[in-house]
Amino acid sequence: MKILLISTAFSGLTQRFYTELTDAGYAVSVELHLGNDAQLLEGVQLFQPNLILCPFLTRRLSATIYQHYPCLIVHPGIKGDRGPSSLDWAIQQGEAEWGVTLMEAAEEMDSGAIWASKTFPLRAAGKSSVFNREVTQTAVECLWEALTYFDAAGFQAEPLDYSKPGIKGQLRAQMKQGDRKIDWKTAKTTDILRRIRAADGSPGVLDDIFGQPFYLFNAHPETVLRGKAGDIIAATDQAICRATVDGAVWIGHLKPKLADHNDIKLPAVQALKDCWPKPKPGLQAWRDKPIKTIAIDYHAPGRQLPCQEVWYELKGEAAYLYFAFHNGAMSTGQCRLLLSVYQHVATLPVKAIVLMGGEDIWSNGIHLNQIEAAQDPAEESWQNINAMNDLIAQIINTLDKVTVAAVCGNAGAGGAILAIAPDKVLAREGVVFNPHYKNMGELYGSEYWTYLLPKRVGQAPATDITEQRLPISARKAWHMGLVDKVLDKQHSIFNAQVKHLVDSYIGNPLELAKLLNDKANTRRIDEIIKPLAAYRKFELTQMYANFFTDTAYHTARQCFVHKKPRTETPANLAKHRLNVAIKPASAGGMAHFVWKDSYALGDEKIDREHRDFFELAEKLLSATHKTTLLETLSDLQRHVQEHFAAEERLMHGTGFHLLKSHCQEHALMREQLEAMTGRIADDHWQAADLQTFIGHWAHHIQHADMAFNSHWKEMNVYCL
Repeated sequence: MKILLISTAFSGLTQRFYTELTDAGYAVSVELHLGNDAQLLEGVQLFQPNLILCPFLTRRLSATIYQHYPCLIVHPGIKGDRGPSSLDWAIQQGEAEWGVTLMEAAEEMDSGAIWASKTFPLRAAGKSSVFNREVTQTAVECLWEALTYFDAAGFQAEPLDYSKPGIKGQLRAQMKQGDRKIDWKTAKTTDILRRIRAADGSPGVLDDIFGQPFYLFNAHPETVLRGKAGDIIAATDQAICRATVDGAVWIGHLKPKLADHNDIKLPAVQALKDCWPKPKPGLQAWRDKPIKTIAIDYHAPGRQLPCQEVWYELKGEAAYLYFAFHNGAMSTGQCRLLLSVYQHVATLPVKAIVLMGGEDIWSNGIHLNQIEAAQDPAEESWQNINAMNDLIAQIINTLDKVTVAAVCGNAGAGGAILAIAPDKVLAREGVVFNPHYKNMGELYGSEYWTYLLPKRVGQAPATDITEQRLPISARKAWHMGLVDKVLDKQHSIFNAQVKHLVDSYIGNPLELAKLLNDKANTRRIDEIIKPLAAYRKFELTQMYANFFTDTAYHTARQCFVHKKPRTETPANLAKHRLNVAIKPASAGGMAHFVWKDSYALGDEKIDREHRDFFELAEKLLSATHKTTLLETLSDLQRHVQEHFAAEERLMHGTGFHLLKSHCQEHALMREQLEAMTGRIADDHWQAADLQTFIGHWAHHIQHADMAFNSHWKEMNVYCL
């Protein structure tokens, strides 16, 4: 089955759909909707998809497309909700529950028949955070529900009917700045927070500070400080605190409204540096209450302020280091701050240092906005990458403690490499990794990736990852060896599991001593073979050329920071536009359904039988005569009787918790096999039936069998 993703941008949700579908064996390609309908239609016709999914659209889809292809739109709203500002209204109005609806494309926006709809409790957080977490996960659940209906005979989507009691949504207008406006003289803290959070990410809330227009982002409640409503009453090194009628709010980031639109979102204090009021003379200075400067003691445990981006906690004999940088970007100053706190934590009597990153975005590497705003972007790029390198070198050379990366949010570029610097890498299910740099104007990348990435996955896969520039799911990262464990998708459960695993790493003195001894020996041998300094020098030589002699990186960075629209879909995403004929494939097509080492359990008999099935599947797909088909199906029937029985015995013996449902799938596949044999014998079959049949088997291998694969490795590899 061929699925085309049409999206305004290759955003986090689109990447999640991409990884979910490619991991499941579907033939997936991407076409960005850039406002050129003819170009978009050309892409659709080139790929000829069985299904079009639109995870993130800000433009209408042409009727020419949805009238000829099944098209499902992801809408971040409950049933019946319509309009482009759905999530904005829900957050600003304080809805307790919200949802995601997957519907057919239609002439009237968001009015198509409904395929799936699910709800979630609406957390008090910014729009970007809610979208990255609840909306994305709920959309994925809707996706898989809808795919179960796609081939189901008799399925009918639910028409949008406002007379039904379950339809609670409504048509909402696009939210404008007038709807978002804050009256600081009357608005309470809760209302102000909702307004800023509803506009977080984009477009921000337009406001006036020191007589200049700014867009507000990244707001947090203050619990102690008070002042005259509307006044800025305090500031840290990054954020400002503004009084309300019943409290105060911290504002972390601002973006000036400029006539030329070359505005850049920056930390609030930095954005205000040119308009900060100068001290007034005489009596006026006495009457005006000065803005309080608050210095954060980053070496003290705990989060002292809600706007604080770096802090650590001590739990037992482990230190948990958080760095919740806005949008995951790490400036030169932020890297140096994090290094300073890490070095302090490393002096404490703890046995483990756990890098927690940020919950929404773990890290995205160097800070492109800060670089773009710098007087000399090339020099700032150089300082920033060296500061990242200093941090990672410190982690690599921490030999007396276990280091752990607990990756709860997505990680990209240098942030993804930072995540694999520690000894152990734990990832939340649903996290997406993008460990590559070339999309940013052919940037070579540093952060010791030429040492860390091949060490984890091997040289050839490391080359593929960085050249193909495609997102990687947490589960695929685990199969590749990029991460050590994939934990629960729920953030609270993930955090509990991380603590449990960290305690297990350091709880046995003998095992801890062995782990640290092995780490020290490996580091010593690696240093003899090739010093870390050599990796750094080589990488920085390439980066120096990127920063100081080439223009591609600077052009790409400017386009990224100022959100300049693309003119075409990148070639690595639009596979259908490559100058290579694309062979039609189904979810189980052999173009994607091939044996991989990651499928191996380690049980020789089971692995051999799985390989045999792959060979039989290939023989089935290539067969053209009825006799050959029936002979191959007969071989397959004999094969599955023995294989299913052996596999079920193995599952029972290891206490596999999904044994019952797995056996039910086996029974269903036996029935499908018999039915397929009957249809071929009676000449009541088509080639497409065979592809669908193999597709069902592929889904079982790549989901149910891989779930047992994970269980087997937990029982027989990681627990040893």
